Amino acid sequence: MPVLVITGTGTEVGKTVTTAAVAAAALAAGRSVAVLKAAQTGVGPDERGDADEVARLAGPVTAGEIARFPEPLAPGTAARRAGMAPVHPPEVAERAAKLATEHDLVLVEGAGGLLVRFDAAGGTLADVAQLLGAPVLVVAQAGLGTLNTTELTARELRRRGLESAGVVIGSWPAEPDLPTRCNVADLPEVAAAPLLGAVPAGAGALPPAEFRTAAAGWLAPRLDGTWDAEAFRIREAP
Repeated sequence: MPVLVITGTGTEVGKTVTTAAVAAAALAAGRSVAVLKAAQTGVGPDERGDADEVARLAGPVTAGEIARFPEPLAPGTAARRAGMAPVHPPEVAERAAKLATEHDLVLVEGAGGLLVRFDAAGGTLADVAQLLGAPVLVVAQAGLGTLNTTELTARELRRRGLESAGVVIGSWPAEPDLPTRCNVADLPEVAAAPLLGAVPAGAGALPPAEFRTAAAGWLAPRLDGTWDAEAFRIREAP
């Protein structure tokens, strides 16, 4: 799995922190890691972006981005409003493929969900995954509404013939309610893919050293972690 594309079922689902956890677990397993942000929006020229945040939390990764746009909008819209050249899927795929020749693992983080548009032609992160022939890790929210958005994402992956690496819950609450606990069993079914982890809510606020030590415990062995999906399901079952 030299390249792994990471998407969310929407915005603010814990995608960047999950990317950092995957990077930290891979680094702890002795792998070299690069993180590529396809399009960064809502960040000024001198501000830290998502790739920088992954590096802060995870440790010594090669962090990069294709382009950044000042307004917090979909990349295609943000590029148009800023009068800037948009990002095109072949650019992202080319950069990721080059990084893959130099690293054991390349994590390509999207912006928002799978079908958020990068350019006027309708290019998306799904197109990037197709060009790379890379599996896609889906980061989902924990609570009510997540089954619908996760299944829609999974159906689009299957429609395009893309491999779903699995699902990670991007922000698991300290006190989950009934729908959230039921979702642990239902998410793998609607995604037709395994549940590969649950990142605790607030994990991104941990000191980096604590984050790196804990990250493997939030992720399944396929992601270089030690998290046990069945034990988690039994523990959280309503």
